[in-house]
Amino acid sequence: MNNPRRSMLKGMVVTSAALATGTAVSGCASTVKEANKATMPHFKGNINHSVARWTYGDLSVEELCQVVKSIGFSAIDLIGPDEWPILKRYGIDSSMCNGAELNLVDGFIHPQFHDELEKRYLKHIDLVAEAGYKNLICFSGNARGMSKEQGLKNAVTGLKRIMPYAEEKGVIIQMELFNSRIDHPDCMADSSQWGVALCKALGSPNFKLLFDIYHMQINEGDIIRTIQNNHQYFGHYHTAGVPGRHEIGDNQELFYPAIARAIKDVGFNGYLAQEFIPTPETKTGKIESLRDAIKICDV
Repeated sequence: MNNPRRSMLKGMVVTSAALATGTAVSGCASTVKEANKATMPHFKGNINHSVARWTYGDLSVEELCQVVKSIGFSAIDLIGPDEWPILKRYGIDSSMCNGAELNLVDGFIHPQFHDELEKRYLKHIDLVAEAGYKNLICFSGNARGMSKEQGLKNAVTGLKRIMPYAEEKGVIIQMELFNSRIDHPDCMADSSQWGVALCKALGSPNFKLLFDIYHMQINEGDIIRTIQNNHQYFGHYHTAGVPGRHEIGDNQELFYPAIARAIKDVGFNGYLAQEFIPTPETKTGKIESLRDAIKICDV
């Protein structure tokens, strides 16, 4: 099954020339000018907003940084080290760093990858810490016939090889929960129950779950109760509309104002990142979709 996130992540590369010169890509100024036509909202300060870089893959990083600033928040998710200099020029946080993972399907439940994963994560923990960032994503991998119990055991073994260093450096390793029904067939980490069991087995304050609301609505539902009962294990949140993974307005089944209030009410101080795929064909329309989503979640 073609996965849009996987495909778009592969295509997002910043050239060395752009990094060296800091030159904005053609069309950036006009895009931001259009974005600025709407009045910047006064945010309530209860939710730390972010947006996943891959969902706005038709914008350059320069453009997305300027759009984010024009809307009035200051974080972008799923950004690797090559693009951090651009974020720093704009004063934007890399709210969920990536680049240490092998891919989305070969993860910590597979002992044959532990050596390589340890090498890559120890390197990226240093990079994240040196850049002044905090969160680094990881993945369980696909089961391929492995039982949930064995996958949990293997993940604990693999993650324990990096967690002491993450704790030393102040970096939080966050495993994303995926749905295995639609987007990520055979993913091991496809339930909050399995993820929480992993957190408890590791017992590290620097290991958390990236609770993807879209994915967990598809696989298990009961989103607000799950947040209320397990919020101490959730270090980051992603949004998207169900069904379709598009805008989070009133044409899909989740009521995000209530979900955002539940996140606020448990005292969460991390990031809620928009990870929906915008439906408008124009850049201006897509920016408006992001602006609307931020307003919906600003409770």
